[in-house]
Amino acid sequence: MECMTLTGEEIDHIAELARLHLSSEDRERMVEQLSAILDHVARIQAADLSSVSETMHMGEEVNRWRRDEVLPSLSVDSALANAPDSDGHYFKVEAIQEEQS
Repeated sequence: MECMTLTGEEIDHIAELARLHLSSEDRERMVEQLSAILDHVARIQAADLSSVSETMHMGEEVNRWRRDEVLPSLSVDSALANAPDSDGHYFKVEAIQEEQS
């Protein structure tokens, strides 16, 4: 199995595609780490799986879907019962967006 070693130029290209700005230390660390990841993937791909049968599911479970039925929902009073503040039929909350000056 051949080792997959990336070059600094390849790391620069990957960083450019990802819009990353790498320091020289980061670049060297990425060469080592990404090369190790590619080596690991190569080992996994080299595994002989010819005697392993294909499977969709490991267990015997089947879909446990419930019927799509219309059921009564909460009343407005029940839904708003624990709300800290309300306005008519609505929850009243503080604004989540601030205006920037």
